[in-house]
Amino acid sequence: MLEVEVVGEPPPLLTVAEIERLAGFATASAGIDDGHLAIQFVGSGEIAALNREYRGNAEPTDVLSFPIDGAGPVPGGPRELGDVVICPEQTDDLREAVVHGVLHLVGMDHEADAGEMLALQAELLSW
Repeated sequence: MLEVEVVGEPPPLLTVAEIERLAGFATASAGIDDGHLAIQFVGSGEIAALNREYRGNAEPTDVLSFPIDGAGPVPGGPRELGDVVICPEQTDDLREAVVHGVLHLVGMDHEADAGEMLALQAELLSW
């Protein structure tokens, strides 16, 4: 079973149920149907600080992903997929940010593939 933990108050146009549904689509597309992930909503200042610390870019961004158990489940507990941090102030489409962040958690990388991640993202959002 996939456990999606929502940290912070989701923006008014996005319910916890919708976040869980979108995250489920993204993980299922990678053949993952169990584990835990967290999605946190933060302000521009906090995401800029995270972006600076982890990517060396001091500007705020829309979404950051922090994968944990990329290689698979760990003995003795559920798979910890990682964390997605979303800044609603920097995001044009919150649904897209959820799917985008979770696809990164399951190992996809639009900067290294030939467009597969973004094509999959568009397909999942059409559902």
